Amino acid sequence: MTGPTGPTETPDEPDRRDGPSDPAEPEAAEAGGSAGAPEVPRPADPDPSESGVARKGGASEGGAPVQAGAEAVPSWKAILRGLGPTGLGLKIGAPILALLISLGITMILLRLTGADPVSSVQSMVDYGTQQHSIVDIINRATRYYLSAVAVAIGFRMALLNIGVDGQYRLAAFLAAALGGAISLPAPFGQILVIVAAVLVGGLWAAIAGVLKVTRGVSEVLSTIMLNAIATGVIAYLLNDKRLAEPRPNSNDVATATIPHSGRVGPLNGFLSAIGIDLPGAVYGLLPLAIVVGIVFWIVINYTRFGFDLKISGLSPSAAQASGVSAKRMIVITMVASGAVAGLIGIPGLLGESYDYSLNFPAGLGFTGITVALLGRNHPAGIALASLLFAFLDQTSDILQEVEVPKEIVGVMQGVVVLTVVIVYELVRRWEIRLQQRSVAAELATGHDLAREAAGSTS
Repeated sequence: MTGPTGPTETPDEPDRRDGPSDPAEPEAAEAGGSAGAPEVPRPADPDPSESGVARKGGASEGGAPVQAGAEAVPSWKAILRGLGPTGLGLKIGAPILALLISLGITMILLRLTGADPVSSVQSMVDYGTQQHSIVDIINRATRYYLSAVAVAIGFRMALLNIGVDGQYRLAAFLAAALGGAISLPAPFGQILVIVAAVLVGGLWAAIAGVLKVTRGVSEVLSTIMLNAIATGVIAYLLNDKRLAEPRPNSNDVATATIPHSGRVGPLNGFLSAIGIDLPGAVYGLLPLAIVVGIVFWIVINYTRFGFDLKISGLSPSAAQASGVSAKRMIVITMVASGAVAGLIGIPGLLGESYDYSLNFPAGLGFTGITVALLGRNHPAGIALASLLFAFLDQTSDILQEVEVPKEIVGVMQGVVVLTVVIVYELVRRWEIRLQQRSVAAELATGHDLAREAAGSTS
């Protein structure tokens, strides 16, 4: 210990022994990023090779080394970020198992209400597959989808943007007031309303981001308060003495009606051209929602910004050590989430109501939270979850005809979300344990590929 080789060799040997033999070492590097400088940068390395778990887990989120440190991620953060199994079989089996379990629980709940589960579900399916119901389901799902994508942007960084509801309502109100006050030829009128909504939503969400990085205020608390403030601002301005005008033969008030040049026509003409004839008007901004989902997926999984966003949410200290400003990413993420939230009310504003009134749809932001959780923050999963929730909402009225309270639909939605979240998390943990056992078996039998390669070259 006192010789010249003691201080140099003794600390190195335990590192070489403990590093590969402890599959849970990435957990210590991520969960305690501030414990020691050598451990902090490791999760942020885009090509990790610290352990067998990293090699086994692979990159499940657009090349980001998520599974290597997945065990270190707290359960709540894993759920928000949409972490799940990486194997193809488990990816397919987990949602099927979750839906079967939720269907069984739903059947039990329907039986407890005194109704026949089979006939109740059959009535919902029959009503939901009618043409006029399909149109309503598509329109509902369009709003739910935009809301869920806005929430998912924050979830990818483990940020809970509870303020999506206030952001879209304030954005829709101010955009409607602007669109009704200024008449521009198409397409400039539509662009004006859309851009105004995006700017208002992004700026309103930026307040929560700035408060978090400068004063340490939780985004949950600040966005909840901003929801209440947005409600108060709308109530103050939605007055016939300010930005609204009374509707004839009604107690309702609304902003000035958007002129025809600023409206977006239905998508039925295009659908008819491809052989799909529907009786109702499908929102003309449905393609906008699809584009938003595609852009979200590309940016999150195939750009440096998306990688920085996910790493900042996984470990801010690791992101800081790798040259990424976690505070800047928080503000940018909140702004992006709010900007998408500003689009939630635009399909209905430009395609159906043409003004903002007391009857404008509210509560879509909170629906987006559950849809994002159910869709695992994946654009395709969010689309399916949006259609499912829209189907359940649309068919809730028909349940009263079979003497089932329509409120049971809300219970169904909650059961589906909880079941999917729990099953995904359990499967994720089970897969991690399998990977750790596999790595331990390889090391115990001396089949570490890296050491064999080093031995052959020497």
